Amino acid sequence: MAGLNVSIAFFFLVVGVCQVLRWLSKRFLSPGPYGCLARELAGSLQLCTSCLELRMLVEIGPWGGGFGLDVVLTLLFLLFTVHGASFDGASANPTVTLQEFLLVESNLASTTAKLLAQGVGTGMGWAVTKLYWSWELTHFHLIQNLIVSECSSSIRTALHHAAFAEGTCSFLFHLVLLKLHSSHTMYRVPALAATVTFLTYTAGPFTGAFFNPALATVTTFHCSGNSFWDYVQVYWLGPLAGMLAALLLYQGNIPRLFQKNLLYSQKSKYKIPKARVMAHLEGEEPQRKRKGEKSTSEPRP
Repeated sequence: MAGLNVSIAFFFLVVGVCQVLRWLSKRFLSPGPYGCLARELAGSLQLCTSCLELRMLVEIGPWGGGFGLDVVLTLLFLLFTVHGASFDGASANPTVTLQEFLLVESNLASTTAKLLAQGVGTGMGWAVTKLYWSWELTHFHLIQNLIVSECSSSIRTALHHAAFAEGTCSFLFHLVLLKLHSSHTMYRVPALAATVTFLTYTAGPFTGAFFNPALATVTTFHCSGNSFWDYVQVYWLGPLAGMLAALLLYQGNIPRLFQKNLLYSQKSKYKIPKARVMAHLEGEEPQRKRKGEKSTSEPRP
């Protein structure tokens, strides 16, 4: 279990360093650049390094460390709980950023800046993790260095099944994210962490369950077994389609593209109880009768 303890210490170190980066950026940058660049860069760096190390434990741990999938899933839940609590509003996920743009919560300039920061952050995360693995602090890292150059594709099913799996994971994740958008952090963070853990357990054996285009790009696009276009269909187009389907189902429309609600009828925000309406109508009826009698009783000129 010494190797597992080293990995846990690495997780704590990554979170601590990224938290310091966020604190320094918030102190010396204005809110605009911090929200668009520094926050997303630090979040993507933290997410990428943690997921790469955790992925290594998933592949090597069961036969090289003697621990089962339950240990990895527990670590995954705890990590995403920590990520959700420490990201300070960053998404570190291009589909979430595009969803905010489609909901008219951000403009084109800030969306582009966030996407670039996520790309740079995940690239830095990949470089930092490779450097960390090269030190070979545990036998896990020694094995990882031997097999990293011959990694195989994470797609272990038919291409259309893989794209559907990633799209479904993205659909469910974004649906939960939209539902919990206004919830308190204390409830939203563990709910999202539990959702990610469940989706990873369900779809992980088939595609790796990334449903994050930036993370999937640095993790599996360089591996042999599938073409670049195959990876694009599964890990880019699949999550994007899932996000659009979740947004359309939840909102009934896509606010950035059109305002008309395609799925749900527009109802009044304030509902009047039926009994009150009937009482109101019954009260008006005698008044109409009295007015009618008065008009007929008036003498004609």
